[in-house]
Amino acid sequence: MTSVRDEEAGRGQAAAPVPGPVPVQGGRRAGDEPGSGVVTAFGRQLKLLRIRAGLERPEFGKRMGYSADTVASIEQGRRIPQAQFIEKADEVLGAGGVLIALKEEVARAQYPAYFRDMARLEASALGLHVYAAHAVPGLLQTEDYARAVFQMQRPLLDDEVIEQRLAARLMRQDIFARRPAPLLSFVIEEVVLHKPIGGRAPLRGQWEHILLVGRHRNVEIQVMPTGREDHAGLGGPFTLIDNAEGRRLAYTEVQDDSRLYADSAKVRELEARYGILRSQALTPCESLALVEELLGEK
Repeated sequence: MTSVRDEEAGRGQAAAPVPGPVPVQGGRRAGDEPGSGVVTAFGRQLKLLRIRAGLERPEFGKRMGYSADTVASIEQGRRIPQAQFIEKADEVLGAGGVLIALKEEVARAQYPAYFRDMARLEASALGLHVYAAHAVPGLLQTEDYARAVFQMQRPLLDDEVIEQRLAARLMRQDIFARRPAPLLSFVIEEVVLHKPIGGRAPLRGQWEHILLVGRHRNVEIQVMPTGREDHAGLGGPFTLIDNAEGRRLAYTEVQDDSRLYADSAKVRELEARYGILRSQALTPCESLALVEELLGEK
């Protein structure tokens, strides 16, 4: 079984748009921190435009509604700017869309490094097929539930990082409003629906959200009953991606490490596994009925 990186190294096939695992340096993932790549480039461009406009940091910050220290952090690539900042900065500096053109790439920098390639693929996918074993899938999470998930991460994340990743996760959910609508299917372990992550109120809100999203015509949500004796998903969660070129890829993630697979053998293996999981799970109608029962009981 080979990942995309293994495939490129071993056979030289053209899978370059889908890189393999992010290298680890001294226990910290390369590119996991602000201060590199597009964030640094954005900061430099912002500084050049500010200087061209004849504005000192305090004056620019006042017009923007931010402190000079915050502006400095963004210009130095130490802080990832939010979409609202980018849009307003483009207007205040008369950038003519130069900064706004970087908005999507900057937004992707809010994801941890191991997820950025998956985020890029997800944003243009024609279809996604998700098996979730530990928590409600990110695409289905409410704001309260997602915040609780990030707050529980160990080692602890800084509050600013939590808010950045929360904004990025919620931004991913624009996929439900995209046209043409992608085909989305989810198989979720029943035990996940009973985990009170963040407390009972966020859990109830999460059930309501699953019901709402599950009624979309392009979405199918299935629950895998805890009592099933036959289970094809013991290898852990994974996602199948139908990309914009009509090719199917596979994504796996565990302990903040991830792999994207393009080789047909591995993808076929996970396709078969997902098909069996769907056959073992409750139907979409039965699954939504189960969630309605949970709401009625609590």
